[in-house]
Amino acid sequence: MYNILICDDEQDIVNALKIYLSGGDYCLFEAHNGREALEAVEKNDIHLILMDIMMPQLDGIAATAKLREKSNVPIILLTAKSESSDKVLGLNIGADDYITKPFDPIEAVSSTHPSPRDRTRSRMPSSA
Repeated sequence: MYNILICDDEQDIVNALKIYLSGGDYCLFEAHNGREALEAVEKNDIHLILMDIMMPQLDGIAATAKLREKSNVPIILLTAKSESSDKVLGLNIGADDYITKPFDPIEAVSSTHPSPRDRTRSRMPSSA
């Protein structure tokens, strides 16, 4: 089972992604802010995170930075922030991909399939 965490403060987006991902061999978790995402990753064996940037309590950039201190789980940022500088910041802080809203759900779902690079990375020992 491939565990995916969907983190967005907009429940409609969480629900839409859950619908598109429900047909696969996925176990879906949800969080509505960066703090909840950190807790979910701490408590579960998450294989992929789909995360919004603009959220209350702890935004997606700060959450990604915190996650990168302990984990190399793939993170795809789903966000309305479409400026090049926002994309560069997200990727430099540790995100693996950056998809702008409104996004095509099929594009987002296709990004969830683990690539050979992801499978290799998940077996690499952490540098901690």
